[in-house]
Parts: sequence; structure tokens; C-alpha cells
Amino acid sequence: MGARVPTLVRAPAAPTISENLNLFVKIKIVVIILSCMTMSMSAFEGTDADALLNFRASLSNAKALSNWDPALNPFPCSGNRGNWVGVLCFQANIWGLQLENMGLMGRIDIDSLVALPYLRTISIMNNTFSGPFPDIKKLSKLKSVFLSYNHFTGEIPDDAFSGMNSLKKVFLSNNEFTGQIPSSLTGLPKLMVLGFDGNKFKGKIPDFQQKSLNKINVAYNELEGPIPARLSQMDPNSFEGNPRLCGPPLASCSTPLIIRKKAPILKIVLIVLVMALLLALIAAALIIFHLKSKQSSLQQPQKTSTSNDQNNFVVAHHQKVADGKRGEHGKLAFLRDDRERFDLQDLLRASAEILGSATFGSSYKAGVADGQTVVVKRYKKMNNVGREEFHEHMGRLGCLNHPNLLPYVAYYYRKEEKLLLSDFVENGCLASQLHGNRNLDEPGLDWPTRLRIVKGVVRGLAYLYNALPSIVAPHGHLKSSNVLLDEFFEPLLTDYALMPMINLDHAQTLMMAYKSPEYAEQGRITKKTDIWSLGILILEILTGKFPENYLSLKHNSDADIASWVNTMIKEKRTGEVFDEEMGGVGNSKSELLKLLKIGLSCCEVDVERRLDMKDVVEQIEELREGDNHELRKYSSRIYNIDEGDDYISRAV
Repeated sequence: MGARVPTLVRAPAAPTISENLNLFVKIKIVVIILSCMTMSMSAFEGTDADALLNFRASLSNAKALSNWDPALNPFPCSGNRGNWVGVLCFQANIWGLQLENMGLMGRIDIDSLVALPYLRTISIMNNTFSGPFPDIKKLSKLKSVFLSYNHFTGEIPDDAFSGMNSLKKVFLSNNEFTGQIPSSLTGLPKLMVLGFDGNKFKGKIPDFQQKSLNKINVAYNELEGPIPARLSQMDPNSFEGNPRLCGPPLASCSTPLIIRKKAPILKIVLIVLVMALLLALIAAALIIFHLKSKQSSLQQPQKTSTSNDQNNFVVAHHQKVADGKRGEHGKLAFLRDDRERFDLQDLLRASAEILGSATFGSSYKAGVADGQTVVVKRYKKMNNVGREEFHEHMGRLGCLNHPNLLPYVAYYYRKEEKLLLSDFVENGCLASQLHGNRNLDEPGLDWPTRLRIVKGVVRGLAYLYNALPSIVAPHGHLKSSNVLLDEFFEPLLTDYALMPMINLDHAQTLMMAYKSPEYAEQGRITKKTDIWSLGILILEILTGKFPENYLSLKHNSDADIASWVNTMIKEKRTGEVFDEEMGGVGNSKSELLKLLKIGLSCCEVDVERRLDMKDVVEQIEELREGDNHELRKYSSRIYNIDEGDDYISRAV
């Protein structure tokens, strides 16, 4: 055989220098592009995140912003969804901050927000920010600014809004701003809405000419002079509370000031009559003086018959009236036209019976003119409320009218303390009916009465929500001792809508709204905070158990009555939940369960899962005093128990 010729395998040709260079360049270009994209994305997100973190660092009590944490989520935005609480996004850009009802305070670091180029709206309403107006003109592209319901003070610079040509909405309501309304607002071409009510602005309203401006509210300030013609077609209520303002839509500027201060025609007639009687009153002054002297001597024996505490109440107030400031402090202001009038002297001379000492002060029962009996509550936790602010707020409360609200009849203002007068209610408060010592002749409240009380409380609370939409928690202090019962055991809510006037430090330790889970966890209250208080009240009415939340300084989940009820349900001991003294249940066992479920739904710790006011009203109104259909099915579905009628019959 011939020698085998080996097969030669041709080695691949080595790449040329040119090919190597091209490959290297291509790889390098890809690396550079990817690197640039990564750096760009990182830089963008880092800038947004860093800007927000710098902003949060300038705040105090920022627990509500705890998820602003790059470790949890490095991106504040994902498309149109905000990953960080209160952050509004559009196409992965931050275009808004909605940080409302969070208990935030501290300095607003506008400079940190300048780094957000797409920011168009900012709302920090209903927090506790204080100090001067923030320099928002640095955010020149903003379209809306909401700073209402804080504690900002001082004058706003006249050029505060210069250059903000995209600005459409500005809300500064219910702060403590002074000085004049900035004229720089008149140069904003797109301005649509202004809310400046509830401050202390002075001077004239700027001459707004923008055709885009369709709503303005400057009520309850200290403005004066003619209203600009451009605003003459606006709602007259937008200008009320400024007695020195004049011109359409208010009274003519030629109308005397004293008449302008009293817009309703009936009040104008009364003023004319009072002026006509002025000379007669002056002529009778000496007679009145002698009559008062005789009355004082006649009343002296009554003072000696009262207790030491009652004497202290009368004597202390006599001293205050006689301190040389009678003209400033010496009058009662009545809020109701259907009550017999009496003056402060009549009240101070009346025999007083101490009813008790509550969280805000003492209460007295006093008999005044023609056998009329009133309750006088002394409040010492309102001394940071200005005179005009107090008068204006009480004026609003005086307009409230609902069968389940105990009306405020009159009030007395003094810097150190305030007096609020209301009618005396014979049956006392719900707390004493539920937890007071009783005998066989005074049985506990039966089921129909308790259901009627719950319905009345809900109706009164719903009315407050509709009538006072600007107050975050319209009641704010709902508990069984603030629910009075009339002679027919209809409930009357009291101590309502006082939150805006209570010193914040006292409110945080005393008022029920500040004992809610959301305030304990996030330092804020919401529109659903009163719902939580209502839920606690419903459970108290059903169980007869006194809620420990009333006594604690803040919410304690371990001591929460709702937690106790849930535990009993899980242990299939629902029958032990209901008050043993509650009679009259009959065939209403399923209704008891329904109301128990509603109460628990009102006490959800998660505010988003908690019932809203509309749902509460609908569900409560559906309840009836007697309904026994499908008890087993209902109880199994709601509470995962299947013990039939027996478990509930043991409780009643």
C-alpha cells in the first residue's frame, strides 16, 4: 500500500488588523451606549429621589412619609403610578405632591423641589406648618398651590407670585396671614381660582382683570374698600366677614358702615330700632344702676347657700368683670333667636351647681331668667384663638340646626378662657346610662333604645359632615360622654366642631380624634377619623364595655375594644360580647350581628378599608328593631361561626 497522504485542514485565516479594530470599536460603542443609558436613568431617578429625600429631611414629624426609602423602592415613580406616598406621577416624571392630613410640620425646603423639573402641583393642606409664606415663585412652572388649613403667619411679599405664568389655582385658606393680598397675582394670565378666606388680610382687594378668574373667596378677613368691578358678579358669600368691604355684590359703598355690618334686612330694622331707643336707655341708666345694687344685696344670701366651688365660680367671674375691661369682655353673645336673653351679670348671680370636670374644663348648671336652665362649660384650652377667629367660628356653629345636635346657645370670650352655653338635658349623657350604677327599678337600656340612639348619632354626625366640609374631623371628640339623651332618649351630640379652636398641644392629648390608629401610626387625622370614633361608640353601646381608649393618651391596639370583640369572635364566643343588661332583643338577633359588623367596619385600622360616612348612614338606616331572618346563614358568613341561635341567646 502506498503511504497515506495526510489530509490537510486549513486553519482559519487570522483576522486582519482592520477587522480587529472594527470589532473593538463596535463593542466599545455598545458598552458606551449601555453605560450612558444606565448613568442617565440612574442620574434621573437619583435626582428625583434625592430631591424628595432632601425635602423630607427639612420636615419634622414626617412618619407619614416613611416609605420614601430607596432601600424599599429606589424609584418614586413607575410610569403613571407613584411608588412613594403622596407622589403623583406622569410618564415616570414627578408632576405633583399631595401631602395632606399627615401632621407634617417644620420648614418647607423649596430649593430641594426646584430639582423636580416636571413638578406642577403641590398640596400640603391640613398639616401643622407654621412660619412665613414659602418662596414658591422659585417653582415657576407650578399650576396649583394648596396651603390651606395650616398655621402660616406674617405678610406675604408683594412679588411672591411673580413669574408664575402657569399658575391657575392658589388656596391659602384658614391660616394666619396678615398684610395685603399680593398684587403680583393680578399679573398671572391663567389664574382661575383663589381661596384666601379665614386669614387676617387687610387693605383693598387687588384689581383683578383676568378673564380666566372665575372663583375667589376672601371671606372672613379684614379687607376694606370697594370690590373690583371684575369681581362684582361673584358669589356674595365669598366676601362676607369683611364689614368694611362694599360695592357689588355687597351693599353700596354709600351705605353707612354700621348698616353694612348687618346685611340681613331684619337685623337692619333692629339696628334702627336700637338707635331710636338709645336716648331712652341713657335716661334709664341711673334707675338700672340702683336696681342692680338692690339685686346684688338680695342675691347675697344665695351665695352663702352654695358650695365653696360654686362660690369660687361666681366670685372669680365677678372679679373678672370688674377688672376695668367691661366694654371688651362683659357681654354674652347669643347664637339663637329662640332663647330668652339674659346678660353676663344674670348668669354670674345665678345659683350654680357643678356637674363635673371634663377634659377641657368644668361644667355648671345654672338657673337664669324665667326658670331657664343652662349648662355653662368653661374652656381654658383655647387661649391661642384670636377674638375675631373665635367669633367667626362660633357664628358658623350657631347656624347649625339638627334634631340630634345640642345647639350652642351663647358664648363669652375672654383671652384666658371661654364660656359656651347650651341647654340643660335632663337624662344626662349616654356614658352614665351605660356604665352608671343601677338598681332593679332602673334597668339598662333595651335594644330598641340603643338602636335609636345609634341612628340619631349617625344622623347628627352625617349632618356635621355636610355642614362643615372644611373641618377634617367635623366632630373631633365623639364619645359616649359627649352624647346627651333628652326626655325621650333621643341622642344629642355635644362638644362638636371645636377642634379648630383647641390648642394643638392639648388637642393631641385630650381629643378622641387624636387617639385614632392613624394618628398614632402616621401622626395625621383624616375624613374617616370620626368614623373610627363612631365605631368605638357603637361597640360600647352593644357590649356595655367602657373603652380604655377614652382614658389613654394615644391609641393602644392591645386595649382597643374592637380588638377585644374580634378576639371573642375568633374564639367563637360572640354571645359573650353583648351587654347582659340589654333587654328587648326578641327576634332582633340578626340585627345585633349586623350592627356589630358595622361597628367593626368603622374601626378598621387601615383607613382605606374603613367605611365612609355615606356607607355608614345607608347600613345603619337599614337596621330594624325586629328581624330574625336567616340568622344562621348570616352569622356563618360574616363571622365564620356556626352556633345557630344559642350563642346569642346566652347574652340576652
